[in-house]
Amino acid sequence: MPAQPPSTVELELARQQAREQARAGQQKRPGSLLRRLGLAREKQWVRQSLKLAGEPGLVLDLPCGAGRFWSVLAERANRVILAADPSQDILDQCAVHHSPDVLKRVRTFHSSVFAIGLPENAVDCIFCLRLFQHVSDTQQRMAMLREFHRVSRDTVILSLWIDGKVMAWRQRRLAQETQRILLNKARVEEEFRQAGFEIVGHRDFFPGYAQRRLYVLRKNN
Repeated sequence: MPAQPPSTVELELARQQAREQARAGQQKRPGSLLRRLGLAREKQWVRQSLKLAGEPGLVLDLPCGAGRFWSVLAERANRVILAADPSQDILDQCAVHHSPDVLKRVRTFHSSVFAIGLPENAVDCIFCLRLFQHVSDTQQRMAMLREFHRVSRDTVILSLWIDGKVMAWRQRRLAQETQRILLNKARVEEEFRQAGFEIVGHRDFFPGYAQRRLYVLRKNN
């Protein structure tokens, strides 16, 4: 399948990731305790979602950015990791962010979420932790989900922000600042079903408080 030019939302996310990488490269000291605790919680969160998905053996990280969770994905020795991103520049920079042991476990390629460039049922699981939460257009979300349904043979793990929890007013302001979208729970879960998925389960970042949520979806065959 020929490569499709990245969409506007993918390009904007790539620009944000490039800025994050530049800031990270300029930092000489470790981040704050709160940031370190947040990163540790994110890794635990990802491990929980992978377990809920049945510990998939062949995972596609898309869009992968700098590979923030490659070390977690690589914790399972027999897991094969594919990683794709619409920005070739970001893929080229990944080598400076990871050890050789992690890099040799990951196969990268240039791709868009709307045209992944892999055959049907090519991977066990698609891992999408950065893009879905930035997509406000329902048709774009459905296009993503249908392409995920085509390429995954089993599960999809994706993150988003759900409206209506504790501190919603603060999170709405933060979402505006970070260009994330607060999605209605009933609406987005219906989109999952329309795209051909059932919900295996979900994990909230901080249950009952934070609005960040990981969903694990399984294809209806």
